[in-house]
Order: sequence, then C-alpha cells, then structure tokens
Amino acid sequence: MDHSTAPLVAAVADYRNKHRYGFTPPGHRQGRGVDDRVLAALGADAFAADLLANGGLDDRLARNGYLTEAEDLMADAVGAETAFFSTCGSSLSVKAAMMAVAGGNDGGLLVARDSHKSIVAGLIFSGVQPHWISPRWDAERHFSHPPSPEQVEQAWQEHPDAAGAVIVCPSPYGTCADLRGITEVCHARGKPVIVDEAWGAHLPFHPELPTWAMDVGADVCVVSVHKMGMGFEQGSVFHLQGDLVDPGRLRRCADLLMTTSPNVLIYAALDGWRRQMVEFGHDLLGQALDLAKRTRAEIDRISGLTVMHDELLGVEASHDLDLLQVLVDVSETGATGYEAADWLREHHHLDVGLSDHRRILATMSMADDDTSAEALIDALALWRRAGLNPAPHHITLPSPQDLQLDTVMLPRDAFFAPTEMVPIDKAPGRIAAEQLTPYPPGIPAIVPGERIGDTVVEYLRSGVEAGMNVPDASDPQLHNIRVVRQS
Repeated sequence: MDHSTAPLVAAVADYRNKHRYGFTPPGHRQGRGVDDRVLAALGADAFAADLLANGGLDDRLARNGYLTEAEDLMADAVGAETAFFSTCGSSLSVKAAMMAVAGGNDGGLLVARDSHKSIVAGLIFSGVQPHWISPRWDAERHFSHPPSPEQVEQAWQEHPDAAGAVIVCPSPYGTCADLRGITEVCHARGKPVIVDEAWGAHLPFHPELPTWAMDVGADVCVVSVHKMGMGFEQGSVFHLQGDLVDPGRLRRCADLLMTTSPNVLIYAALDGWRRQMVEFGHDLLGQALDLAKRTRAEIDRISGLTVMHDELLGVEASHDLDLLQVLVDVSETGATGYEAADWLREHHHLDVGLSDHRRILATMSMADDDTSAEALIDALALWRRAGLNPAPHHITLPSPQDLQLDTVMLPRDAFFAPTEMVPIDKAPGRIAAEQLTPYPPGIPAIVPGERIGDTVVEYLRSGVEAGMNVPDASDPQLHNIRVVRQS
C-alpha cells in the first residue's frame, strides 16, 4: 500500500482549499462564529478543520471512502488484518472489544486485576462476570507486575468456560507482560486474548521497544495514539487479526458506544501519524530512546532519586520495559511522589504523567529533545537542593493478600443496585457499589461487587490525606463510600 498518502489529511486540505461551506453542524462554521477570545486561546485552525465527517468532509454516503482507506493503511502499517478508528479514546475501544468477545456469554472473561477503570466500566456495561487474574506483587516497593503465562493458565483451569482474556500491556508504568506466552496459553484453548495496549501505539515501529501485540498473535489490541504517538486526545485504534473475534461483531459493538459525531481532527491526526511513523518512525523513536537513556542516567545521579529499571524486570517481575517511561523512586528523600509532582508543577511549570506514594513518572516521547529533557533534570536537581522538609505521611500500604477482595456480586448488578452512602469506617464488610480508583494510574482499588476490606479502606483514606486523587468516588474526600443497600 502507498503509505506516502494520508487520505483523511488530504481530504481536510481539499475541503479548505475549495472553500466548501456547510449548512450543517458544527454550528461555528469553521470558526466564523467563534468569539475572538476563544480563537485567541485555541487557534483559528482548530475550528477551520473541525468538520462534519459525512455530509461534509466526505459526502452523505461516504462514497469517497476516506476513513476506510485510512483504516486499511493503519492496519497494513502495524501488521494487523483490520483497524478501526475511535474518537472516544481507548476507554471506549476496550469496552467494545470486551462486549464483542464476551457479551452474552455466561462463562465470563478472564481479567487482569491491574486493569484500567475503563475495563471495569466495560464489565458494568456488558454484565460480564470477571474472573480476576491477580498481578504479581513487589511487597517491598508496593508495586504490581503483570500476570505471567502460568497465572493465565491457572485461571483457565479454574474457569475453562470463560470467553477470553483481557491483559493490560504496557502498564501505565511502562512494564510489560509476556504477551507471546500469554497468547499461546489462550490460543491453546481456542480462546481470544484482548490486549489493552493503550500505552503502546508506538511499539510496532522500533525493535528496541517491547513486544507489539499483533506480532505475537494477539487477537485484538487497543491503542491510544494520543498517549505515546502524535494524535489528539481521545484518538484510539482497535487492531484485529485471526478468526477468533468476528470483525463485524466488533464493529457493531463499537457502533453501540461510539459517538455519531466523530471529530475529524482526531481522525485526520491518526491518519497523519501513521504516515509519519511508516516514513520516519524508526529514526524518530531511535532518537527518543537515546534521549530517554541519557535522561534516565542523569536523573539517577541526583541524590535521593532512583530511576527504576532492574527492579522492574525478572522472573517474578515484569517481562519487559518501555524505557520511554522514566519511573523515579523518590522515597529516599522522605517525600511522596504527590509532593514531588506538585513542587515541579508549582515551581517549574512541569507536569509528570503519574505520581503515587513513592514515585513519579515522566513519560517521554519522540517530541522531546535535549531542551525538554534538561528542563526535567534541572528541575529535579533543584527540588533536591531546595532542602525541603517533607511533611510526615502515614499511608497504610496493604499486603497483596489484603488487596485481593472477594467478588460477591456482578459489577453490573452492584452498580445498578439500590445503594446508600455510609461513613468510611462503616464500609468494611459491605459490598461496593462504586469503583474507587487512585488516579493516575487509574487502576481501581475497589470494584463494584467486591466486599470492602478494612486495610484497603485505610489505604485509600490515608492516601487521600497524603495527596492521592480518587476522582471517581461519590465523595472524593472519602468521608463516605457508596455501597449496596442492605435488604
């Protein structure tokens, strides 16, 4: 296929060059009606390229096939058989994949317990029964690692009627599962594997990056181009191959959830990024990896900071690591990751991708250069030289056993059941009716349908006091928790 073309990008340019005008949505008419103060902040070009997809960019029957051609090019670029674009993020895409694989199946779905909250949302939408696969756990560092192929095999032995498996890889920290081994385990039983590869859109384009799901036979993978690529926020792609997942069923499930007003800006950016990566991706990512390696080494030299690498890999840890995710342990300084992140934002206008009770994560991409990397290194060095006295914190860190709550209701049934708010100290022993998710990284500590445990409650309560963000809680301060009403 001719990857020098970008049909959606070309169609937007053609629309603008021909000065087309639509008596259709969007009502701003390519920015003509937008307040000047908004244009000054957002830029006129953003509105000029915000077009109706069908009946605007393409004709009312999509006879030019711009989107279909762009999706075919994307699939070819990454070695998939089919690709679908989504303008609603991988949060939608993974829900659609779960529904396509397990919707209407009484056997449920094997789900890694370190999954993103969007996967839990998919369980609620679909009514599918999760059979949780526990992550491997580093108790010393309070850090979870993806499940192993052996754990997935054990889960199949316990739940042989499950419709398929959902694995997150890479994790938000850049750690990766043994996707080849997991896929072989699932395929030996004739069952599909869905990979939530939201943080891995760039993986097909450089050999030094971790394993790309399509290369090892995964059936469906979902990527967020906005995370590690050059797309707009919410730009996501489903990739599909093999005969274990029906592409028509997957498209129909996506259509149930998808907006009927897709954003052409997002579509076109996905298309243009694919062309860029085919033509220049290897070199651009090679430069980014070199810069990341230098940045990691420089940060690791700063007193009190440890860039995590060796401790993330091994037989009982993760299988691989994306070096563009620079995970820094700040615990030796006495500060939390929350405090470090807040200081960097307040004093140097730098934001990090993730912070937790002892770490911050700087996500690097091929857009970074020496200037941006040096800004991060210098800011961290200045933070250490500032001689701050971190406030004492007493975050209660549960053991792996305490984190494994019992699922006693379907997530869907618990979410939609009659509920009540109870004080947090009265919540242990009750059935959760909401998910409680430290964010980022967005992995729920409590899922609807789980029986709430004392230690997890104390972890969340003490974490919020120390700066943890739990945005999906009905009461973000966690004075109260929503639970299933007792009959």
